[in-house]
Amino acid sequence: MGSHTDATIAHLGRERDRGELPEAASVFFGGGTPSRLPGDELARILAAIPRTADAEVTVECNPDTATAELFGTYRTAGVTRISFGVQSMVSSVLATLGRQHNPDNVRLGVALARSAGFDSFNLDLIYGGARESIADWTSTIEQVIELQPPHVSAYGLTVEAGTPLADDPTRWPDDDDQADKYLIAEAKLNEAGLANYEISNWSRPGFECRHNWLYWMQGDYLGVGCAAHSHRHGRRFWNLRTPDRYVEAALANRSFEAADETLVGEARELERLQLLLRTRLGVPESALSQHDRTELAELLVMRDGRISLNASGRLLANEVAVRLLAT
Repeated sequence: MGSHTDATIAHLGRERDRGELPEAASVFFGGGTPSRLPGDELARILAAIPRTADAEVTVECNPDTATAELFGTYRTAGVTRISFGVQSMVSSVLATLGRQHNPDNVRLGVALARSAGFDSFNLDLIYGGARESIADWTSTIEQVIELQPPHVSAYGLTVEAGTPLADDPTRWPDDDDQADKYLIAEAKLNEAGLANYEISNWSRPGFECRHNWLYWMQGDYLGVGCAAHSHRHGRRFWNLRTPDRYVEAALANRSFEAADETLVGEARELERLQLLLRTRLGVPESALSQHDRTELAELLVMRDGRISLNASGRLLANEVAVRLLAT
């Protein structure tokens, strides 16, 4: 059986032959740890993807895998952006999250990325672990800010079924604790010049993640690899989850699609509004009734005929989203 790289390239070739592989404005290597893939293998995949001249190409990176050689290979291949999986800058918190990397390697990785010419990079954080104190989280945010990143993502820890976390209720996150930590991140990142542009994402002007905007705007995208999701014209479909089955199907020219769903009409419009509500763009005033605009006023920013969420509103985004009207 061939490699996952071979299967990925075969998948791309099939899409190209069907006329379904236009030039990409953004490419994102994510899921798992792409930086563990040898740089020349990633370059092989990227070479099979037609791209616009100014395409954003992001690779997620475990800080422990960062080397000058790897980043040099990325730059030569056309990668433009690195997303570091930092999670926390406190070793004891990393241990409770099941992460092994050394916080010192985050600093080294950022330095190596800058030396290789990467002006655009992201530091990806997780907050709300059961044994993470407010002081721990504050320290993480402050240490991250010292690195002067152009972009920071911060996600509240979530409990996924079938994981060790799900089996241990003593480690489940607390909603009030997560809210406190979110507001700390918002205040400190804003003060450092990083503005929130989506619930969990902050950036300096011009460094927003182009690929994420594609998702939030209901754009079309192709997901390549096992378990990858795609979206075309309102139809979502996803690939086989098991790597061996995906590789075998891709190389044998068989279907590797696992399932799909299609949103149309009001359901698609409602999803569009729900996604927009997460962003600084917000939604038209007509998407909320006058009654709800009044009742939820403390959570909203209303300007120029549009409604967006303030920091408190972002904490209760789902409560606002369920009241949206697909007009």
